[in-house]
Amino acid sequence: MTHDLPHSLRSDARDNHERLLEAARALFSREGLSVPMREIARRADVGPATLYRHFPTKESLVAAAFADQLRACQDIVDQASADPDPWHGLCQMIENVCELHARDRGFTEAFLSAYPRAAGLTTSREHMLKAIADMAGRAKRTGHLRPDFVLDDLVLMLMANKGIQTASPTTQVAASRRFAAFVIQALTNGPHNAPLPPPARLTSTGVDNGQR
Repeated sequence: MTHDLPHSLRSDARDNHERLLEAARALFSREGLSVPMREIARRADVGPATLYRHFPTKESLVAAAFADQLRACQDIVDQASADPDPWHGLCQMIENVCELHARDRGFTEAFLSAYPRAAGLTTSREHMLKAIADMAGRAKRTGHLRPDFVLDDLVLMLMANKGIQTASPTTQVAASRRFAAFVIQALTNGPHNAPLPPPARLTSTGVDNGQR
């Protein structure tokens, strides 16, 4: 990847690399992905030329900054998919993914948009969506997940979860957990489910939309 560092680089170069990542994570989390590259360089106390030596494009910086969150999200989906009870796995996945995304606005933006030309984000996102679609299909066959659920409903959930803005991270996570509980209740199949309006197409992949 473009952000990997040769072992021979001087320690000050490695320090610059880490400061840039820390600055990017902080600003992306607070302000989203629209933060200018020059602001990230200023926050890291380096010049723009140093920033572009380490990260030639914003896409490479985004991919590096969110590598840990992406792995955490992948682990959540993989663990849920491995659950022998697909409905339980799906509910756990919703709770954990909402909390993960509530902690970092920038990661939610990167995940939802499959950030342009950030190949690692796009590939991982498609892999996760396919796994979730498969899990949803199995949960429907158990009779627990409402039959009109589609994968775009999950994207809609993440978009709504991203809108939770509170004064403190602790309150934000608490609000996200309550929101996830509402989502799970809404997705539970039952005799009183009212028909939903037609789904809005929010995913840009060729993934089966969970209508199995």
